[in-house]
Amino acid sequence: MTEFPEGAPCWVDAMFTDLEGAKQFYGDVLGWTFGESASEYGNYTQAYSDGKAVAAVVPPMPGSDEQSAWCLYLASPDAAATAEKVRAAGGEILVEPMRVGDFGSMALAKEPTGAVFGVWQSGEHKGFDKQGEPGAYAWAEFFTRDPAGTDAFLPKVFPYGTQTMVDDQIDFKVFSIGDKTRPVLGRMKMGEDFPPDMASYVNVYFAVTDCDGAVKKAVDHGGKLQFGPMDTPFGRFAALTDPQGANFSVIDTARTEGEMPKLTDG
Repeated sequence: MTEFPEGAPCWVDAMFTDLEGAKQFYGDVLGWTFGESASEYGNYTQAYSDGKAVAAVVPPMPGSDEQSAWCLYLASPDAAATAEKVRAAGGEILVEPMRVGDFGSMALAKEPTGAVFGVWQSGEHKGFDKQGEPGAYAWAEFFTRDPAGTDAFLPKVFPYGTQTMVDDQIDFKVFSIGDKTRPVLGRMKMGEDFPPDMASYVNVYFAVTDCDGAVKKAVDHGGKLQFGPMDTPFGRFAALTDPQGANFSVIDTARTEGEMPKLTDG
């Protein structure tokens, strides 16, 4: 397993009331297989692509009525210290830093505009066994109605450099680690095409070999197509909602169209 630098996406998981239904859906759409449920950790169940750990699913805590959603975890060398940075930057800690056996330590946080994300300090569990390949995590974006709030928050918590896409039609920023040669996250302004009551959230992209095929499988299994498929310089992608209400996207990074957009510092 790879060690992830501070601020890098390192894991994703989601809670589902119908765990078996979620396993069947994502097994068919993304080709995942699943390990044994860990009863001592609330039946936390890892998902695998080609035998490599790529995500996890878990039933909700007793009494919880939260909407199913994918949660992106960002790597931290010290979850407690990161939690303090979250508070100092105007965010909120939803789940205080806690140790998860020998696997590591986690926290759940909410940035000032409302998007929820996780913090992961690795122990035995480093994070993704693979990413950027079919069946695995590919990318993530913070969707927000208040770009300035998100843009000010993230670099105060993680060591990000920032660049802005030069585009009159889209308000999009890229967060990178190091010298801006390693982009790790995007930030998109939510426009009028989003439902007015839809809160800020983190959209997770999973890589696939055939975007249109993955969309068909998702819809055939009760999912809903929200946008696309669309060709871009980054790949052909589509935005979906699974049968239990969790939003995600699929992207075929091998099928690109158009020139890469220009980015300016800041």
